[in-house]
Amino acid sequence: TPFWKLVLKQFDDLLVKILIAAAVVSFLLARLNGETGLTAFLEPSVIFMILAANAAVGVITETNAEKALEELRAYQADVATVLRNGCFSILPATELVPGDIVEVGVGCKVPADMRMVEMLSHQLRVDQAILTGESCSVAKELDSTSAMNAVYQDKTNILFSGTVVVAGRARAVVIGVGSNTAMGSIRDAMLRTEDEATPLKKKLDEFGTFLAKVIAGICILVWVVNIGHFRDPSHGGFLRGAIHYFKVAVALAVAAIPEGLPAVVTTCLALGTKRMARLNAIVRSLPSVETLGCTTVICSDKTGTLTTNMMSVSKVCVVRSVHQRPITDEYSISGTTFAPDGFIYDASENQLEFPPQSPCLLHIAMCSALCNESTLQYNPDKKSYEKIGESTEVALRVLVEKVGLPGFDSMPSALNMLTKHERASYCNHYWENQFRKISVLDFSRDRKMMSVLCSRKQQEIMFSKGAPESVMARCTHILCNDDGSSVPLTMDIRNELEARFQRKRYPKVPSISIKTNARRPTKSFLC
Repeated sequence: TPFWKLVLKQFDDLLVKILIAAAVVSFLLARLNGETGLTAFLEPSVIFMILAANAAVGVITETNAEKALEELRAYQADVATVLRNGCFSILPATELVPGDIVEVGVGCKVPADMRMVEMLSHQLRVDQAILTGESCSVAKELDSTSAMNAVYQDKTNILFSGTVVVAGRARAVVIGVGSNTAMGSIRDAMLRTEDEATPLKKKLDEFGTFLAKVIAGICILVWVVNIGHFRDPSHGGFLRGAIHYFKVAVALAVAAIPEGLPAVVTTCLALGTKRMARLNAIVRSLPSVETLGCTTVICSDKTGTLTTNMMSVSKVCVVRSVHQRPITDEYSISGTTFAPDGFIYDASENQLEFPPQSPCLLHIAMCSALCNESTLQYNPDKKSYEKIGESTEVALRVLVEKVGLPGFDSMPSALNMLTKHERASYCNHYWENQFRKISVLDFSRDRKMMSVLCSRKQQEIMFSKGAPESVMARCTHILCNDDGSSVPLTMDIRNELEARFQRKRYPKVPSISIKTNARRPTKSFLC
């Protein structure tokens, strides 16, 4: 919206128009009466200062709101890998046209609405929470949907602009760009929203209309009643007498107008807008605050509105010892964001000073760092940690950072000396440098687990993570947290662990499995 339109919009109010008219008439009468200097401008200046302050607050609020709406453009990709002249090249996303073939992979922001044409991996998963509010990534496929009146969630063969690929690679054909995309239509719909009079504005307009009629009646009445006094010699003539009583009538009108009302209303609404802005709520116009106060029912999606769409590890269950009951122990982890800041507490709520000294926590951190395809990074512009990939996998990367590294007595405080950019994945990079990845078997619906084959010091080790039932079915031994020993995973222990998982009802609990000497039949243990 042009700046001048925003300014004029602030004066589109009946009370404000009455005040402007009163100020102008007051100034003209003062000049006609021969007044000069500050006396002629005092009253009009006060009125205009109040109106200017009122308009400034409204313009600033609506300008900030429009800037926030324009930030929706940030969800559009900047570049795209496009097939042009028989080969793939990286081009600005703005140059895409319907019919282009685009290749996307993990971490890529989809540059346009596209239909899948080729799968380059065994699966493709996309995080489209920004569009649909789904907290989990969505699996995409080549087959088109047969649903009638399909919504965004039903279109599993469509990649939507602004969403992010979290797993797999694929190629797709562009079917919509710019405002012809799902994200573009949402942005355009928000910008095309028609302003409707709120209950408060309607009441103020009604009050202004009533006040205008009353003031006009009083002014006319005062002027008519004093017609006989127009010829009073003290006025110096009939015309001067008429002007004198007209000024009296105008003075009564200005006195009857509540000059502070628009300023008080604007200030109150602005305070409400400021409080909402602290909670990242976009307010396009000040009267919207009053409308929200009259709301009795709010229908909202979940992700990004009632939740932050950030997953975090809150509990870690380990086997303490098979010789004591209960055999399991539980750790609690603080912190609910992607920031690698938090502490680990035991069952007695005592903070662990050196978490890597716990054998199970150490191996969990090791597996979480290696059996992981996500990335955690720090964005200095937004001053926050961001993810590339699945939220679940990023949560495990954050857990690795909270556990820390073994062999350093000053490790907890030493990590705090790093910059936020270095701190984001310092411990993860340590484990990735300790092992060499040989092969990766991605998560699939059939296996319900992900496996990574690594080597270190001429020893091959397979790390796996996935659904508890899938991981436990492939394990022969289990790691004890008390002494770091590996004991056979008997049927009794297996049943007790399964009962605990069922009793706790952990949502999508990933279990960690480590198999040593993976190329030969040997033991694999659970931690």
